[in-house]
Amino acid sequence: MTQQKINVTIWNEYRHEKKNPVVGEIYPQGMHAAIAEGLSVQGEIKFATLDDAEHGLSEEVLNNTDVLIWWGHLAHGEVQDEIVERVYNRVLHGMGLIVLHSGHFSKIFRKLMGTSCDLKWREADEKERIWVVNPAHPIAAGIGEYIELPAEEMYGEHFDIPQPDDLVMVSWFEGGEVFRSGCCYNRGAGKVFYFRPGHETYPTYYNPQVRKVIDNAVKWAAPVGSEYPKYGHAKTPLEPIKGAK
Repeated sequence: MTQQKINVTIWNEYRHEKKNPVVGEIYPQGMHAAIAEGLSVQGEIKFATLDDAEHGLSEEVLNNTDVLIWWGHLAHGEVQDEIVERVYNRVLHGMGLIVLHSGHFSKIFRKLMGTSCDLKWREADEKERIWVVNPAHPIAAGIGEYIELPAEEMYGEHFDIPQPDDLVMVSWFEGGEVFRSGCCYNRGAGKVFYFRPGHETYPTYYNPQVRKVIDNAVKWAAPVGSEYPKYGHAKTPLEPIKGAK
């Protein structure tokens, strides 16, 4: 069976790796490079960063992107609103979007969710156990019952997001908090997946199961050829209307 060709663009703020020696040592080529290493998709994989022209997300790049992966943290406010609107429209027209870790506060995720996307957090090198609560979902394929990370940043409830269309994973932390860590949404003709782990000072994106989740998510979120709905004034009826002038 021929695998579907999926063109992926990985957007990384790419600031921590340059400013923080600890992060630079863990991800010498950037987090985007580590994420790309875990993808098994057939198709082109491109990188885009905050400091590129148009943040690397030109009309041409986005029009040739099936799934966009997004990691941001330090500089959400520096992302131009025009680019956010461009990504937003591409999602509504069918492009998949995978939002990772602190991308929950990105302009694009908050726009798609329509909520604050706020949460609790703590950095204490806590063990995280990510439980698969929907084992039948394609994103959970080959993961097993849970993913265990020896040290991660804690995110805790309440997570101010809309009720997910599908909740695939829930995290438990050593300090006692829990968190909805694998959330699926349909927006227009596009699919959105939020995946929690990936704090920059931990080697999380080298974890085989984490990589498998992202790889599965890319395949799940890829466009399926749905026609974009027609909106606006429906001047011509499908059937004759009796008595119509």
